[in-house]
Amino acid sequence: MGFTIEDMLVVSRTKYQMNLIGGSKGWANSISWILLMEDITILENFKGKDLAVTTGLGFPTEEKLMGLIEELVARHASGLIINTGQYIKEVPKSIIEYSDENDFPLLTIPWRIQLYDMIKDLNVRIFLQGAADEQIANALVRAIEEPENMGMYEKDLLPYFDVDGTFQIILISTGNLDVMDTVDRRRIAYKMQIYLENITHNGQFFYYDSNFVLVINALSEEQVRDILTGFIGRVRRKMKSETIAVGVGSMVTDITNLHIAYKRARVAVNMALRTGKDLIYFDEMGIYRLISMVPDRALLKEMGDNLLQPLIEYDRSHHTSYVDTLELYLRYSGSIQAVAEAMYTHRNTALYRINNIKKLLNCNLENADERMQYQIACMIHNITSKHR
Repeated sequence: MGFTIEDMLVVSRTKYQMNLIGGSKGWANSISWILLMEDITILENFKGKDLAVTTGLGFPTEEKLMGLIEELVARHASGLIINTGQYIKEVPKSIIEYSDENDFPLLTIPWRIQLYDMIKDLNVRIFLQGAADEQIANALVRAIEEPENMGMYEKDLLPYFDVDGTFQIILISTGNLDVMDTVDRRRIAYKMQIYLENITHNGQFFYYDSNFVLVINALSEEQVRDILTGFIGRVRRKMKSETIAVGVGSMVTDITNLHIAYKRARVAVNMALRTGKDLIYFDEMGIYRLISMVPDRALLKEMGDNLLQPLIEYDRSHHTSYVDTLELYLRYSGSIQAVAEAMYTHRNTALYRINNIKKLLNCNLENADERMQYQIACMIHNITSKHR
């Protein structure tokens, strides 16, 4: 997850007398670059995940300093370092409280520290970590694409992961990442990494095959759920204009099984996109898990659309929703009242549609085997029809 606030503190607590005084929950924020800021105009250069440093020269009052931090939070900055002692003697309590409320890391270093030397040192470390992240991401992609060739990726991953431990893959999509330009996609990626709290060296985030990929290593299911619940909440609050779908693959053991976790996460994120849900776990998809993993698409068509063809053609010609009506009828064990309520229609209308469906299918749907056959056909249709 890049060079983080935590990494910076490990290096800087003693070397630069750096202290974290607010926004401690943002300890896992990644840093893309460090910029010295003495006036508000430099904010135009912020691209996300930037860390600001100020002496307070341009923000000598509490009001102006608060305005700066509000802008940094709005622009998804990683945090702010204040060089205290000259222009800002002591950080106001209101500033610290605002940082805590927004999980925005607020740090201080004493005036005697040479800012140029510190910024240069930390930016070099960020650059080197960025190169390492690219190497890690490429190795993980090789593990997904060519799991049998361990020699191609294990060596690069050993310094960073417990390759014999547990892995889980989370895929995040907006539904249109593949058509975005690189700058817009990178901007969204920066925001998402800021919102993924409490992940540092247990995870790796990168873009691959039309999705953002988060690979998690050696975290419990409870920890993963907590991280994703928080992530979804922050995305809803701060990215209201974006539709985000998250799919979570099964937890697997050993890096050679990463491809399994990836395939299952892909099924889950596709289901989330189709259904409009924020978050879907593959392991909670029931029989859809089995249907989605069948590689023989011709077989799925035979068991799905071929069986439902009379209803599909009728819907297409008459602008009806007989396939959906049948699915509800089977889901509610043949209850006409339940179908009517689910479709917000009168009971007699629902009964009329069901009778028409039975005629079109030439089947009374009274036999358990018949019902099961059509229920599976509806499930297959739900999956395959959205891929056309």
